[in-house]
Amino acid sequence: MRDLFIGLMSGTSMDGVDGVLAGFSTGRPQVLQHASAPFPDGLRAELMALNTSGPDELHRAWLAGNALMRVYADVVHALLAHAQLPASAVQAIGAHGQTVRHRPQQFDGTGYTIQLAQPALLAELSGIEVVADFRSRDVAAGGQGAPLAPFFHQEVFGRSGHAVGVLNIGGISNITLLRADGSMRGFDCGPGNALMDDWCAQHTGAPYDDDGRWAASGHVQDPLLARLLAEPYFALPPPKSTGRDLFNRPWLEAHLQSFRHLAPVDVQATLTELTARAIASEAKRHAPQLEELIVCGGGALNGHLMRRLQALLPGARVSSSGDHGIPPMQVEAAAFAWLARKAVRGEKLELTSTTGAHGARVLGGIYPA
Repeated sequence: MRDLFIGLMSGTSMDGVDGVLAGFSTGRPQVLQHASAPFPDGLRAELMALNTSGPDELHRAWLAGNALMRVYADVVHALLAHAQLPASAVQAIGAHGQTVRHRPQQFDGTGYTIQLAQPALLAELSGIEVVADFRSRDVAAGGQGAPLAPFFHQEVFGRSGHAVGVLNIGGISNITLLRADGSMRGFDCGPGNALMDDWCAQHTGAPYDDDGRWAASGHVQDPLLARLLAEPYFALPPPKSTGRDLFNRPWLEAHLQSFRHLAPVDVQATLTELTARAIASEAKRHAPQLEELIVCGGGALNGHLMRRLQALLPGARVSSSGDHGIPPMQVEAAAFAWLARKAVRGEKLELTSTTGAHGARVLGGIYPA
């Protein structure tokens, strides 16, 4: 048996789905195929809208989940076609779903996290067992529900006796700190691409700032940057997690009230600097001996942002995950293939040092084919 799993990830950037076919025959994950699919405009607009309260939410969310699973299924079929494999060759799919609310430990002490998905539908469409809803058990156990990838990062990127950071910059940025003594910590730093992408789309019509060129042509506005960095989330100690519930367009608009005179390009430069500063500050505070920062997610493709991270962290080498064997847009999907394998094997993950959960738990619900 080739020990094959598929991982599917659609993150807070809400631009589409990345999928990988991963093999575990050697025990370590190996990405064998990659496929992706963009969200149709209508689905992306609906997913974005469902991040805030609105009319008929339950009905709309369920239908959006159905539509999302059809995009997921398209990616699964593409992976199988590329690999020339039948569905029966894959043991399970790890399907993250689309986060639309993330409020752990709030309201009643437990809170909730919502990833839209209809795993039963995906099992029907693919003919493969599906593992989904990875975050809820961690929240139920007193955790933040995020990040869940640190143990995967440790297995793939860790180096014994060295201090290494693994940074995923999607819509939100999250970091795994792998210390030289073997200890580990992981948490959300703050905004990643979400604010930058939204501002760029509004003012240029482009879905994102290609290579950070627009931001690089502007000037960071220090008073605005100081206002943004005063957000209390940045001062919170880990474990902590966040999402579009906090770092969203209304949050930005509220801070821009006194800065309407600024050119849009200078706001973009400042938002990029915000992402870089928030990340660098957390790295310095919690891993002052960091030797290397390995970056994945869409932010790794932003040359200007990568250069700012290197400038802010002169003692560490800032590199792309592609330099270490897995291209940036494949890492998170590979992590959910790995998590699916853990769930199928009934293996618990001890996430206390990252999410703050009360103990080791098996993450994910299983939907047989």
